[in-house]
Amino acid sequence: MRTVLVTGPGGAGRTTLAAASALAAAASGRRTLLVSAESIPGFPSGPEPTAVTDRLDHARIDSGAHFRAELTELQQRASCVLDLVGAGRLDGEELTELPGAPQLALLHTLHRAAAGDWSTAGYDTLVVDLPPLDQALALLALPEQLRRYLRRLLPAERQAARALRPVLAQLAGVPMPAQWLYEAAARKDEELAAVQALVEDGSTTLRLAAEPGPAAEDALRTARTGLALYGLRADLLVANRVLPRHSSDPWFADLAAQQEKCLGHWHEEWAPHVPVHEAAHLGRDPRTADDLAALAVPAPDERGPGRVDDPWWIEEEGPGEEGPGEEGRPSVLAWCLPLPGATKEDLRLVRRGEELLLTVGPFRRIVRVASALRRCTVSGAALTDGVLRVRFTPDPALWPRTP
Repeated sequence: MRTVLVTGPGGAGRTTLAAASALAAAASGRRTLLVSAESIPGFPSGPEPTAVTDRLDHARIDSGAHFRAELTELQQRASCVLDLVGAGRLDGEELTELPGAPQLALLHTLHRAAAGDWSTAGYDTLVVDLPPLDQALALLALPEQLRRYLRRLLPAERQAARALRPVLAQLAGVPMPAQWLYEAAARKDEELAAVQALVEDGSTTLRLAAEPGPAAEDALRTARTGLALYGLRADLLVANRVLPRHSSDPWFADLAAQQEKCLGHWHEEWAPHVPVHEAAHLGRDPRTADDLAALAVPAPDERGPGRVDDPWWIEEEGPGEEGPGEEGRPSVLAWCLPLPGATKEDLRLVRRGEELLLTVGPFRRIVRVASALRRCTVSGAALTDGVLRVRFTPDPALWPRTP
């Protein structure tokens, strides 16, 4: 299934462009599902896929209903623990969704589309209207992060010791985690794995929507770094609400000239790798299918450029301060990652065992160190020409010697 994730700076019309992309995909002959948390004029607003056209269905995410259902189910599964401590139950009518509920509801919807009860509906294209750009990048990184937390807090190998829990409970004086907790963690890990696989699939791309201007230009420049860090690709940058180039009105002409300057930068920075489409300002908010078609947003390619399988690569550098390595052991290795737009002041690196904690501005990712580098120590790092190079020196005590 071809997946297109649509996002952009706040107020850029990303929901409109997600609908236009979905209509274009359906018009090209592909069965398409559009998922959005926002209402779209003329589209049905039910939580289940409902037909818009012959080949286009729309489903609207109800984060409140999802939050109430999840918390009600959690109370049922934890009934023994709640009864033990004398806790009162919360009724569904009194539950109000908490911060973070919309993001979890969107992940749940993505799971339904990727591996849940919607996955058998035969959709060729999935178009997802994501939150604003900064929130969207954090959301796409969330499945990987949550799975890491689950593995650390509830390791699967601890389930093997469930027969010892009564004894351990007596020794510790506190009840041990029940089996339902491990089962719930395994179930959530499976759901998150399906969403992570969807995001990392080679046929999944981002479609960026932005209104030309200084604020959007800064947001997209920062986003390029985040896309590279998470190994994501954009298939299209849509410049929305582009004004006519020429006007006799001085105020209107100045605004159009500002847009034209910004568009020139976008064509220079993005166009070599990502096409830039200019969607003309209609003079009104698009409200009908004809209005959406007038934006002339291209339909997603059948497969798309896809995600970079592994944005990191390893290079062998010259000898370190200790001189050439022994035969069979390289001298210095560099783990490289392209980070366009990043600055040295924004970078933070921490080696923690077999993991590398990398912070670049507002983005943070924890990656597992490549197997060839786990027997090395970090000897430095440099950001040159938009590429981060982390230098590793083989540890003689860990690297096998050649006879």
